[in-house]
Amino acid sequence: MMQNKRCIRYLRFSSDGQSNSSIEWQDTSTAHWCERNNVDIADTFTDAGFSAKTFDRPDFEKLSKFVHTHFRNIDYLVVNQMDRFSRDAGEALSLVKKLQVKYNVQIVSVTEGITYDHHTPGSFFRTGLQLLLAEDDNINRAQKINSGIYTSKAREGRYIGAHAPYGYKKEGQRKDRRLVVVEEEAAIVRFIFQSYQHQMPIMEIYQQALKMGLKKRGNSVIPKILSNPIYSGQQEVKPWKDMPGGLFPGMQEAIVDIITWQQVQWQMKGGQKQNKVSISDELPLRGVLHCHCGRMLTGAPSRGRHGNYFYYYKCNTTTQHNNISAKKAHKQLEEMLGYLSVPTYIIDAVKIDSEKLLEQQLRENKKALATARRSLDEETKKLISLEEKWILNQLSFETYNRWYQDTVQKRIYLNATIEKLSRDESEVFVLLQENLYSLTDMQYVWSNAGTNDKQELLRMVFDNQLYYRNATYRTPYLMEIFSHNTQILKQKQLLEIDEKRDYRMIIPEGGATGNSIEPLTSLLSFIRSIKVA
Repeated sequence: MMQNKRCIRYLRFSSDGQSNSSIEWQDTSTAHWCERNNVDIADTFTDAGFSAKTFDRPDFEKLSKFVHTHFRNIDYLVVNQMDRFSRDAGEALSLVKKLQVKYNVQIVSVTEGITYDHHTPGSFFRTGLQLLLAEDDNINRAQKINSGIYTSKAREGRYIGAHAPYGYKKEGQRKDRRLVVVEEEAAIVRFIFQSYQHQMPIMEIYQQALKMGLKKRGNSVIPKILSNPIYSGQQEVKPWKDMPGGLFPGMQEAIVDIITWQQVQWQMKGGQKQNKVSISDELPLRGVLHCHCGRMLTGAPSRGRHGNYFYYYKCNTTTQHNNISAKKAHKQLEEMLGYLSVPTYIIDAVKIDSEKLLEQQLRENKKALATARRSLDEETKKLISLEEKWILNQLSFETYNRWYQDTVQKRIYLNATIEKLSRDESEVFVLLQENLYSLTDMQYVWSNAGTNDKQELLRMVFDNQLYYRNATYRTPYLMEIFSHNTQILKQKQLLEIDEKRDYRMIIPEGGATGNSIEPLTSLLSFIRSIKVA
């Protein structure tokens, strides 16, 4: 009695949507062919959820090793159809030839009804044709997918990622699906951006964010959040054919405004160096106090003659401009804060002036909002006109790309401006009413703040420009509301206000250059957040 031939089977599908070529159907059709042709199945190899673009698939590698070891007992490699085997025509043809020439194993395509024979011209031609058709189908599918992705992201502003970024959740189905802000997570995202802007070390931001409820883990979490344009209402789009790539407006609500996001990107690219120092409760000024040479003062304990440790702030240069006793520096600072505390009569006056200023600002905001909306309408019309000219071949690609990017960036900026101007100012009135009087005792605010909050407080009050020289604190900027005792502070050698600096220090955005009420409201919001009001 003649012995039956033997085969191995290979089954594959790349996604759940391939119902006609599912594993179950491939298993049924190949088993039926083997039974009808009296071929025994030696083994079956299955790759579920893997593309046929390459042979880098777990079970296909096992199949290759099996053939190399047992080829003398194998006659066929059976597949449902050729595209289950591979969609890369060149690589697949080489493998088909190798299987037959080196191992004497032929490939059988059950659905196509062909046993491929390298030595038969017609059979080999059909092999190549089927593989080329499979690869062409793969290219067409990729074209449709990529063009659909580009349209969805660049034209419609839809987010199509598998998972919503931290701070958002997905709502809706298909084309109605969009990102919706999760306020508890969004608050943490805003904290991350604000802390980075004020030069808090990234690892410290990470630790604080974990305490606030951040669920993501890893050293790269904070940089990834900071660099993600999704949080500014934009998204990154890859170029497709002649269509430009870059940042495009998204449908999602922004968690941080576009200006904040752009400033953070500038900082991350090296425009402003981020502090690398660690936070220490014994040295709260380390990472916030500068030397008069412009360097940030470091700090460390020094062992005394009797074994006790004493803390010092130092300038890490060869000349060592400063070597300050931390105890002395802290005592000076607390005394200074006492004189910075604002008398009640000034608070009353500031409260009245601030309310008047807010009312005036609201009126100006309404005018600016109307102007911004008109400008946005004009830019939208420009964009539509530009696309029509591009479609009608009235513009070169270079001209279209340049104008398109410029128009899109203007629209992003205008949208951010509109969002900022549309915010409800009633919260600012409440903030002033409830927190202004906390400024009457700055020593109390300081003593009740944690180390991170103490550093943030100094950055805000002095616009990150506090430095030390000749046993005295100095700064070119002091928040206006604290300027009532500057002469006394100078006489007592606690703080001197410099009109000019003899070195260049990077001045952050905002501070002295912003709207006069904005630094005050930012400070009061911060004080409220540390619960000392």
